[in-house]
Amino acid sequence: MKICILGTGYVGLVAGTCFADSGNDVTCVDVDASKIDLLRRGELPIYEPGLEELVRRNARDGRLSFTTEAAEAIGAAEVVFIAVGTPPGESGDADVQHVLAAARQIGAALRRYTVVVAKSTVPVGTTDRIREEIAKITAVEFDAVSNPEFLKEGAALEDFLKPDRVVIGASSERARQVMAELYAPFVRTEHPILFMDTHSAELTKYAANAMLATRISFMNDLALLCEKVGADVDFVRKGMGADARIGYPFLFPGVGYGGSCFPKDVKALVATARDQGLELDLLRAVERTNERQKKLLVARAVKHFGSLADRPLAVWGLSFKPKTDDMREAPAIDVVEGLLGKGARICCHDPVAEKSARRLFGDRIRYAPNPYSALEGAEALFVVTEWNEFRRPDLDRMKSLMKTPVVFDGRNLYDPARMREKGFTYYGIGRR
Repeated sequence: MKICILGTGYVGLVAGTCFADSGNDVTCVDVDASKIDLLRRGELPIYEPGLEELVRRNARDGRLSFTTEAAEAIGAAEVVFIAVGTPPGESGDADVQHVLAAARQIGAALRRYTVVVAKSTVPVGTTDRIREEIAKITAVEFDAVSNPEFLKEGAALEDFLKPDRVVIGASSERARQVMAELYAPFVRTEHPILFMDTHSAELTKYAANAMLATRISFMNDLALLCEKVGADVDFVRKGMGADARIGYPFLFPGVGYGGSCFPKDVKALVATARDQGLELDLLRAVERTNERQKKLLVARAVKHFGSLADRPLAVWGLSFKPKTDDMREAPAIDVVEGLLGKGARICCHDPVAEKSARRLFGDRIRYAPNPYSALEGAEALFVVTEWNEFRRPDLDRMKSLMKTPVVFDGRNLYDPARMREKGFTYYGIGRR
């Protein structure tokens, strides 16, 4: 099948590469010529485990190509995916101007029946607007379909190639058949393709992310209560998760959620409801809890030290989660900016996000080539991202490098009793 992907961001690049790897002829389009040149050289603008190798192999074998010429790629395609950005507007609504611009571009280039797929995360009703924009321009037959993505950064290939489910909102049987054929290679393990109307498909994406964000904020609230009453949130988490109705995923307290999806999608869902005259009070509380949680480590450091002025401090982890270089809405931003605002001197280490961090912080902080070099002379360590290489450090070496052995563990990576036994002053989240 001939496929065109408009947008080579995280979603578009992963989707295009995986479709190519299943035997389709895929052309990825982007207006950014420098990004296209980078991809043609086999280099990626993002970090995602395993993706670079897959891009290079499929490009080498002729199934995957990159261009800035949208009209030709659209005209040759049987399926066109819109995977452009939908950043939050001032009121929290997702900004769909780039999506609608892509729709007009598609309308001007269609040559034959084509399935146009909204892969970007868009507010309810956007697929209808895509359909309307295209229909204004062309008399060529087409269908507009909603196909939201459910990719976890750091595990995107596995999520796409072996999805829990594929959600497709389509109004015609012809479009459903095309989409079923396209996704057939990915659902051979009996994971379902869920066909529904476009409004339900669009809302499903927001609802799923809002539920996961709610679980995180709930556990962060619970962690603070554990500290007040002398309980240990890790025991509570295990007791809750053993209930089959609840389960263990997303029950880990920490310094809050970030990334390109949860913050933006919760805001967009709240804004969508407000447009309909509804106030989603629960999700507004989820947001408030998350914003509070991002400031928690700095507040604890101030309580411990008093003044942070001119104190050398180390930070491990900058990306919003492991296995990605994405720092959008990352809790580390609040931690680092909060510490800098108190006059501290910061040295950070992240396995892959240094380039992203330099764009945000410039030379206001120092960047260490490895975790231990960040600790030299530090009066405290802040653990912000739970990279695997931070989980089992040499505690004796850590203590020997630090000026004072104080750890603010924002991800509960370490056992409090062992840390204290090794001579550390240890602060976790909700740990007794």
